[in-house]
Amino acid sequence: MKKAIWGIIILLVICIGAGSLIYFNSMKPVRAAESKAVELAKKETDLYETEDFNLYHGTETYYVIEGKDHDGTSIYVWVPEKTGKIVTLKQSDGISRNEAINRLKQEKNSAEIVSVRLGMEKNIPLWEIHYRSGSDLINYYYIDFKTGEWLKKIENL
Repeated sequence: MKKAIWGIIILLVICIGAGSLIYFNSMKPVRAAESKAVELAKKETDLYETEDFNLYHGTETYYVIEGKDHDGTSIYVWVPEKTGKIVTLKQSDGISRNEAINRLKQEKNSAEIVSVRLGMEKNIPLWEIHYRSGSDLINYYYIDFKTGEWLKKIENL
């Protein structure tokens, strides 16, 4: 009986170790992109302190950094993966994450929010809200960061 318990424990440790190794190896490209984007943003903009980092994959890939400038003002920085202009906006220049969610819920009150992230499409900063509808279908709702207006919807995937 003791051999069986030890065998299960060893197998469990091996599985946890293998899972951890796979996870950390799969995150290396994301960490490298974050490091590159933050370094570029600090060099090209007034970004002083980084608080959060997200990837946005739309028509183009953007690295979105949430942080503070040298004055302590909360800012967002959009860094294009390839070539293009880095965009920096104060967080107060647009609607907040919660305001974006509230706009979605006004229209789709039964939406189950999966994720909310900043992105950029056609040089327009936006909030992308990924949600599930009542019938458990995947939907995306895009809201202009500056104006809070609806930009586009992708529904029932």
